[in-house]
Amino acid sequence: MLSLADVFLLMLFAAGAAWLWRGHGVRERALALAKQHCARLDVELLDGNVAFRRLAMVRDGKGNRRLARIYDFEFTVTGEQRLTGSIQMFGNHLGRIDLEAHPFQAQPQHDSKVIQMTEWRRNHPKTDEQRRVD
Repeated sequence: MLSLADVFLLMLFAAGAAWLWRGHGVRERALALAKQHCARLDVELLDGNVAFRRLAMVRDGKGNRRLARIYDFEFTVTGEQRLTGSIQMFGNHLGRIDLEAHPFQAQPQHDSKVIQMTEWRRNHPKTDEQRRVD
């Protein structure tokens, strides 16, 4: 027959296993968010994983202190150097993503709707009526 101490240890073990199982789901969500963030910034996520660093009490967007899981990952811009980033997760919700300072290339703008004013004025000289208004 089970004693109260045995039941307590069994429940403690089950709670620990459930916490680890949930942590694995949070890690998978953190990995997906890190991949999306790296793709949006046009940097490459290295090794395709995030590594659990620690649990910490962190302020959320509203200024409240909450328990957060913090994961580290590595990324590269040039393909030559490995830079680090971190992601904070409040349960399944994203806290913030921080990337180490890194070089980036400005994207060339190919917007055909941009008009240079000097060119426009050259092609559209003022009429006599517009000169009288000025």
